[in-house]
Amino acid sequence: MRIAILGAGGVGGYYGGMLARRGHQVIVLGRSRETVEALQARGLTIRTPEETFSAPVEATTEAHQMGAVELGILAVKSYSLAEIVPAAVALADSGATILPLLNGVEVIDRLLSGGVRRERLLGGLSRISAARVSPGVIERRSPFQSIILGELDGGLSERTERIAAMFVEAGVEGTRATAEIQVEIWRKFTFIAAMAATCGLARSAVGPLRTDPMGRLLLERAVGETVAVARARGVAFTAEEPANVLRTIDSMPATMKPSFLHDLESGGPTELDDLSGAVSRLGRQAHVETPIHDTATAALSPHR
Repeated sequence: MRIAILGAGGVGGYYGGMLARRGHQVIVLGRSRETVEALQARGLTIRTPEETFSAPVEATTEAHQMGAVELGILAVKSYSLAEIVPAAVALADSGATILPLLNGVEVIDRLLSGGVRRERLLGGLSRISAARVSPGVIERRSPFQSIILGELDGGLSERTERIAAMFVEAGVEGTRATAEIQVEIWRKFTFIAAMAATCGLARSAVGPLRTDPMGRLLLERAVGETVAVARARGVAFTAEEPANVLRTIDSMPATMKPSFLHDLESGGPTELDDLSGAVSRLGRQAHVETPIHDTATAALSPHR
């Protein structure tokens, strides 16, 4: 399959490298000449806890040079989505399926409003910790890696099953197609929004928050607010959802910091508007109170 990777950072670079090693034709749309030149010269180098390998890829800074592809993977940060929408529109108009792997629950709406045709869009999410350590060099730091994808209107389809199988064959073992992609997207969103809000406000890794009674209460309330907003918007969460999300948080290493906190500490742009900002905004629309995420949005907004 010929595949376009829109975004040469940790997530996009990692999956691009895995697919290229399997023999797929991968072309990367980079935003800097330095990155593109590194990819053209050396391909993608992938470092994991198990191995290091390199795989050749094509690379360009110009979307119109990408040619026809079957699958376009969007893997930029949410705050960079607007920059990449025109490339996604062009690929979709040429017949590509578009699979976004961004954080947030408003990605599909933003792509649709930007002109990407609905029938070309899938819902998707990734669970991985991966970082670009230098142009063309990607490091997977988590023991886990997975993609969940599905049709926007629910149900399974031949294309979602085929794309999921492609990732599994490339070594992304946890990948699967789902008939309930909206539930899965909101489930991940509940986790990352709570982690971002609480660790961001405390400027702390998750461990000290979990063990402090007030920190634990902060986590529980941040999770509960997002679950309430999801249910108000028709997401079919069960009564066990808050407890399930908290169990996931409890399973994280005590030293784990969400990527939001890393961005905050580095002084770079953050995904605040797409995490706590979205919970707060969607909560007001649904008449659901979200004081923890309102506070995070207000307190951390000067750092955006």
